[in-house]
Amino acid sequence: MDIEKYRDNPKTSYLFREYDRFVKEINETKELIASDPGMAEIAGDEIKNLEASRDAIIKTIEDIAVEETKAEEDPKEVILEVRAGAGGEEAAIFAMELAEMYEKYAEIKGWSWKPVDVSQAELGGFKEATFEVKGKSVYSSLKYEMGVHRVQRVPATEKQGMVHTSTASVAVMPIRLNKKVEIKESDIEVDFSRSGGAGGQNVNKVETAVRVFHKPTGIMIRSTSERSQLKNREKAMVILASKLLQLQEVKEEKDLSAERKGQIGTGDRSEKIRTYNVLQDRVTDHRIKESWHNIEKIMLGNLDPIIDALKTASEKGIMGAGEE
Repeated sequence: MDIEKYRDNPKTSYLFREYDRFVKEINETKELIASDPGMAEIAGDEIKNLEASRDAIIKTIEDIAVEETKAEEDPKEVILEVRAGAGGEEAAIFAMELAEMYEKYAEIKGWSWKPVDVSQAELGGFKEATFEVKGKSVYSSLKYEMGVHRVQRVPATEKQGMVHTSTASVAVMPIRLNKKVEIKESDIEVDFSRSGGAGGQNVNKVETAVRVFHKPTGIMIRSTSERSQLKNREKAMVILASKLLQLQEVKEEKDLSAERKGQIGTGDRSEKIRTYNVLQDRVTDHRIKESWHNIEKIMLGNLDPIIDALKTASEKGIMGAGEE
């Protein structure tokens, strides 16, 4: 491992001062032996001690670097978005149910869960909703939920007993603290409005809700969960940065269109990663062609069997891209 790239890292910079000191003393001792061979035996033991101390410092730096790499690959904070797709009001209800499922899963895993912005449908459910989720292994678990989910069932409002098909899409964006993306003030428009929903005396009286529009990409972010404009603006900018970083990474891979389809999709019924067939009490993940029963239990947040199977398939390189 090339430890030099961690020289300016705040977590390791203090270690380099000790590392440099040991390297200097080792070189000086070797120079002493070269000028006075009679000191070789005595100085040789000193060099061994100095080299052992130097190697211990290197090991510590490498351990910190490995931990940072793990944290970068598996961030402990994500933004989860759920959006209703095809199916009208039934799709909005399904989107809300998915969000509730993930909230319960977060509770089971001991993660924190916080709404950022929720746009409710007229007859109930979510048109779209954004949440902040924090905790250990949150990204390495939730990243498998990205894509289009489909439900097949008889809606409560269906009087003729016909089965309806609806979809909702899920996106999961990691918050990578070690990566920065430049956002020019001239590239954004910031609007303020009154928050809706729960929030105490500030609701509908103070313009605390924030909308940030990124003109070059057309990305729009809303944050309404905080009680101040400043906090909501900060939250919206963090989410915008994560989206721009994601786009940047995709561009580097020259796969922007495929990534967007994989992350959000169009919400069309034909592209799906998972189907929830209520009548047959079965959940099928089409990427690994595996099914689980007891939908009620799954919707209560018991997702580990599904996610564990997806992790295993991914590690073995046998996970597909979903079903058209």
